[in-house]
Amino acid sequence: MAVLAPLIALVYSVPRLSRWLAQPYYLLSALLSAAFLLVRKLPPLCHGLPTQREDGNPCDFDWREVEILMFLSAIVMMKNRRSMFLMTCKPPLYMGPEYIKYFNDKTIDEELERDKRVTWIVEFFANWSNDCQSFAPIYADLSLKYNCTGLNFGKVDVGRYTDVSTRELSGPCRYKVSTSPLTKQLPTLILFQGGKEAMRRPQIDKKGRAVSWTFSEENVIREFNLNELYQRAKKLSKAGDNIPEEQPVASTPTTVSDGENKKDK
Repeated sequence: MAVLAPLIALVYSVPRLSRWLAQPYYLLSALLSAAFLLVRKLPPLCHGLPTQREDGNPCDFDWREVEILMFLSAIVMMKNRRSMFLMTCKPPLYMGPEYIKYFNDKTIDEELERDKRVTWIVEFFANWSNDCQSFAPIYADLSLKYNCTGLNFGKVDVGRYTDVSTRELSGPCRYKVSTSPLTKQLPTLILFQGGKEAMRRPQIDKKGRAVSWTFSEENVIREFNLNELYQRAKKLSKAGDNIPEEQPVASTPTTVSDGENKKDK
């Protein structure tokens, strides 16, 4: 199984790799990346290169070059962890039932400001995050149980709309969700009341680091008081339905005096 999983992931990513390799930019980058390896290992090009190996073989790496290559590989993997993960082992997306509204970089601000009586719980997620994919069915189940007129659930893909994660709203409300693969801020749940942030999980400490928090159904219900929010929203919606509609005032016909009729004539 350990051997089959990488092979299946490689076959799955072949169409995407072929589209990338068809562009000159990626071809040139791959050639430059492999140039040193080819020159060092391919005779007769390697015969004129200096070496620090004890056996004097110029067509093989010495220890200094091996250490440099290992260090560079580690740096590249850390800086491009998200891209490499997408290319090699893409997690399955949740395709089950849900009652969630998906926002983009333009609609999220408009929807939060549209009706400030509505309470919103918005998940900031990224498809490449394992934690986000694990939380997706839990969040979908919560949306089916607790969604009502005054309590809505939303999601915004900050991996796709990266500017949303750092955007500032009017007033003290700010999204500020880091999309770095090395942080623990994905997923992030934010409760909006009156168009402003009321709370979020995970919390952020003074150093900008996420406080560890488990995204389970029980924790979300307890920390966000979903039962109380649901009952309050149901009462408000019923109160709004019971308000009697204003009856239109019947207009009384105005009689025109004979004098006015004569004058018009």
